[in-house]
Amino acid sequence: MDIKTATAIRRLRLVSAPEAVSFLLLLVCSVLKRTTDFNAVPVMGMVHGVLFILYVLFWIDAWNRTKWGAKTAAFYFVLSVLPTGGFFAERKLKREAENAVIASRARQEGIVNA
Repeated sequence: MDIKTATAIRRLRLVSAPEAVSFLLLLVCSVLKRTTDFNAVPVMGMVHGVLFILYVLFWIDAWNRTKWGAKTAAFYFVLSVLPTGGFFAERKLKREAENAVIASRARQEGIVNA
């Protein structure tokens, strides 16, 4: 895996958890808006919107660089629209990056011919 691909996966990974947290906070703010006088929906909506747009941009970049199949790309996109999906995306992307590093080191040491 080259450095640009690793960076694309890392960016997607780093934005996935905050995006999930912002989504959950937006849901909480929506409930509070309807049950109390507290209204933070406009602020949390903007924060979540920015993080979601970043997630989608980084997802497109990672998809382009990693050459994921349609199923894998769709899986990561679906995780972005689920309330806790970002946490699962972060964990899976971390594992994927670790596996790529292990495979790269194995190729460098001549253990694997791939």
